[in-house]
Amino acid sequence: MNQQVIICVDDEKIILRGLKAELQEAVGNAYLIEIAESGEEALELIEELLVDGYEVPLIISDYIMPDMKGDELLKQVHLLSPKTIKIMLTGQADIEAVSNAIKNANLYRYIAKPWQQEDLSLTVKEAVNSYLQNKLLAAQNAQLQQMNQELAQLNREQALLITQLHENENRLMQFLEAMPVGVGVLNAQGKVYYINKKAKEIFDKKVVSDIPAEQLSEVYQLYQTGALQHCPVENLPIIRALMGETSVADDLEVRQGNKVIPLEIHATPIYDKHDQIVYAINTLQDITDRKKAEADRQNFIAELFQVNCNLELALDTELNITKATSRFVPNQFLSFLGCDSIVNVKLGDALELEMSILFSDIRDFTTLSEQMTPQENFQFINSYLSRMEPLIVENRGFIDKYIGDAIMALFSEGADDAVKAGIAMLHTLAEYNQYRVSAGDVPVQIGVGINTGSLILGIVGGCNRMDGTAIGDAVNLASRIESLTKNYGVSLLITQHTFDRLTNPADYAIRVIDRVQVKGKSEWVTVYEVFDADLPSVKAGKLATLQVFAEALFLYNMNNFTEAGVLFADCLRQNPGDNVARIYLDRCQLTVDS
Repeated sequence: MNQQVIICVDDEKIILRGLKAELQEAVGNAYLIEIAESGEEALELIEELLVDGYEVPLIISDYIMPDMKGDELLKQVHLLSPKTIKIMLTGQADIEAVSNAIKNANLYRYIAKPWQQEDLSLTVKEAVNSYLQNKLLAAQNAQLQQMNQELAQLNREQALLITQLHENENRLMQFLEAMPVGVGVLNAQGKVYYINKKAKEIFDKKVVSDIPAEQLSEVYQLYQTGALQHCPVENLPIIRALMGETSVADDLEVRQGNKVIPLEIHATPIYDKHDQIVYAINTLQDITDRKKAEADRQNFIAELFQVNCNLELALDTELNITKATSRFVPNQFLSFLGCDSIVNVKLGDALELEMSILFSDIRDFTTLSEQMTPQENFQFINSYLSRMEPLIVENRGFIDKYIGDAIMALFSEGADDAVKAGIAMLHTLAEYNQYRVSAGDVPVQIGVGINTGSLILGIVGGCNRMDGTAIGDAVNLASRIESLTKNYGVSLLITQHTFDRLTNPADYAIRVIDRVQVKGKSEWVTVYEVFDADLPSVKAGKLATLQVFAEALFLYNMNNFTEAGVLFADCLRQNPGDNVARIYLDRCQLTVDS
């Protein structure tokens, strides 16, 4: 708070000194007391104080003074500092002067001379207290006004958002109502939630929301093509969607009296953020014209069948293979082999490339799978793999094959892509585990191993069964590096070959952890741990102990197990979550004890 000053004005010095002394006694050291012997001097003093950042809560002025009377002075002070409390202290002021001070200066009090000390003291205390209360009230009013303005702005923004929401909802409804195909929605309980205008025309019914799901076929007159009984409810695509299945059906029809409307129905589940199904939606298209066209086409095909049988068979085969290729053989694989279609692939087609190979595997999957039914196993595997696959694609890689719960992926653009994909997989796994734990399931752990080197990409097999694959020492080494993650209790390991091809290794949280001779190989391989995806506390601990760990590993490799054990113990003291340091400490202690 700014320093506060009380000003006394009188043209008699003796009165000023006495007044200052009494005010000092009344207010103590809380206020500065300044005096002026004329109105002009008082105005100059106030202007200087205000410029210097002082506050003037109170001015006490005599009335009869040369050049400027007290009421005129207080009027001028009011213009300079409207909140200053004004008191007139005189025995000769007339009613007009007092009225002028009240009207133009907001006079607080008139005290006659000679004054009573107790009256003056009480009046001054009340005046400064009134100033402080007015100041506090003004601050509160300003804060309240600011809050009201902010609240009004929030209300305006909320109203705008609500308006936009309504506009979007209306626009969506207009889109749905204007669609040339029928749209129907069921909620999670199997009750009809919405059907659009076209669907109402197809069914010749409006929304019937109070019927159980078991009566859908009966109420909406749905039959399988040519059947006499209503379609079993469990065969309806939209009911299958509530079970988590995306499906298409073109063998259903609606019967309205003598009128039959064949339908093509596409249905899919709609999930919430917890992967729980909350709705099922399907589209219904009247395919009467298509059915007629198909019948005509079948007649035409039948007429030309004898002369075009071989050609038709070849075309259908190529079409089916092309469709299958898009789902089972990566386009990148065919592109590397120079094939635009799997039809052109031949046994023995091969190409030597340098690539980064990523292997990942779920830890203890056998134990985990034994606790699940076959259906639960497939649901779990697909839930896991569907989260991992996009991360590999996003980092310019492609999946060569799935091996049960394991993934083998290839990266041709550089080692950085493979390492970033591995880190992203571990981050996504952490999020997936949070979801599993919240659902009451056991969290899962994976190991990721990456190697970079030359491999053969090509087609292997026999005449009747061929497969695209990648083979070579670089592939085998990547698989064995992944298996080493279990030995060291870490999530991501890379080889020296991969480390050497990183654009800037300093971009990663990385350290050497061992030189190993992997099974089936004679040469030794330096192995690095990439710990970007570790828990924040463990990652920070490993970064803080990088130098100590490196010195300990050097001593260990020099067979100085005692000193190495001391440094590994220091790493564990700073970072108890460092599994690699714990393994090396145990090795050192076993060696020293033996």
